[in-house]
Amino acid sequence: MADPERPAHPAACTPLPVAPRALVSPPLFTAAAMREIDRQWAARHPAASLMERAGAAAAELAGTLASESGAPALVLAGPGNNGGDALVAARRLTAQGFRVDVVSRADPARLPPDAARAWAGWRENGGTILADIPPLRRYSLVIDGLFGLGLQRDIGGEDAHWVEQANEMDCPKLALDVPSGLDSDSGRIRGIALRADHTLTFIALKPGLFTADGPDYAGQLHLDMLGLDPADLPAAPGIALTQLESRHRLPARARNSHKGLFGHVGIVGGSHGMVGACLLAGRAALRQGAGSVTLGALDERVVVDYGEPRLMFAVPENLVGRHPGVLAVGPGLGQGARAHALLETALTASCPLVLDADALNLLAGSPDLANRAARRSHPTLLTPHPGEAARLLDVSGANIQANRIETALRLSAQYHAHVALKGAGTVIAHPDGRYAINTSGGPWLAQAGSGDRLTGMVAALLGQGMAAGDALEAAVWLHGSPA
Repeated sequence: MADPERPAHPAACTPLPVAPRALVSPPLFTAAAMREIDRQWAARHPAASLMERAGAAAAELAGTLASESGAPALVLAGPGNNGGDALVAARRLTAQGFRVDVVSRADPARLPPDAARAWAGWRENGGTILADIPPLRRYSLVIDGLFGLGLQRDIGGEDAHWVEQANEMDCPKLALDVPSGLDSDSGRIRGIALRADHTLTFIALKPGLFTADGPDYAGQLHLDMLGLDPADLPAAPGIALTQLESRHRLPARARNSHKGLFGHVGIVGGSHGMVGACLLAGRAALRQGAGSVTLGALDERVVVDYGEPRLMFAVPENLVGRHPGVLAVGPGLGQGARAHALLETALTASCPLVLDADALNLLAGSPDLANRAARRSHPTLLTPHPGEAARLLDVSGANIQANRIETALRLSAQYHAHVALKGAGTVIAHPDGRYAINTSGGPWLAQAGSGDRLTGMVAALLGQGMAAGDALEAAVWLHGSPA
């Protein structure tokens, strides 16, 4: 018999729960956007409760995650709607036969209306509220409902102590919507954060789950839309890049084809002691399908790559002067007078231009070069790591990491360029205000030469005719894929 308290999910909606990686380019919504979605839904459905649905979904997932120790579940309930979701989950877990300890310091008289009803429902069903986590008690599961979206302060005091205690517990931890202490918009930590094994997020995905500290603290992600139709959600500027779309794929090659159809990529860099960077970029471009690749290495003693003899070499000035189909400048470039002059010439090229590494450092140090880059009429693509982004914007690295999405969008607008801000959850921003957060990749990419390979991959896709923004997204995703 169907549970009368829990509305069935419409057939058009995502079933409970779904792994975000199963979705293609799901939208990302900020805390402010989510509050507006909640407000509009409540206005249209005054008799229904999204909190009841969220708590039911949490209890259903929690029942599959709890260890088989027979120990009770610990529910941490905060002073807002996130705490209300947790209280509904606690009531439903009790109905399933679980023993549950609810710990909360919330004042029921100051709770939002839905959370106050959840509190009353828990107490009316015989539930008690503990003022602190019982010492030395073992638990089968922790449900984190302390703080959800839009946390505006660092967690401190007793709340921080509870998070610290929960992190030390040897049992699964399920966060509701976002782990407490994780900024849902930026992915940065507000003082301390719960390190969840699983996060069940509601209605839509949040950008902070995918970038900065989000991937380390959210654990395995699950999405429940709580019965909302995806078609009813507003448009969002951001997406999670979970899979490649058709726009990220090149058409199949005809059998009757030749290398001239697949682009000539020129890569400028490789000063004395840093030739390897240029070689890595060139090899990656060939592996990604470029028809031909010419390296303009500043260290002109290097005239052949014995590991990849298909690479051609040219005097750098000649290479940038004759404008191949795509130019990439930066891997191992250095920042001397010759490098400056080469970048100045490259900025005039009537072809797509990929700028990385020292090319970005030269832009940061020269207002004239920066202005020339911003005025280009052909596509420009920038691939900075946080340190390079900090130099480009003349801010600290901490400022960059505090809001990676905002940083990438700012760089994109300032340079009229497609920008990939590298790091955990690389953010790809476009001049029209759209952005994507990549979900492939991992710490294995944190080594010298990784960015050089990405430069070559981007250039190769551009050379084969892919649109600039799509090429950058595709290259970033492929770069992080294990295959």
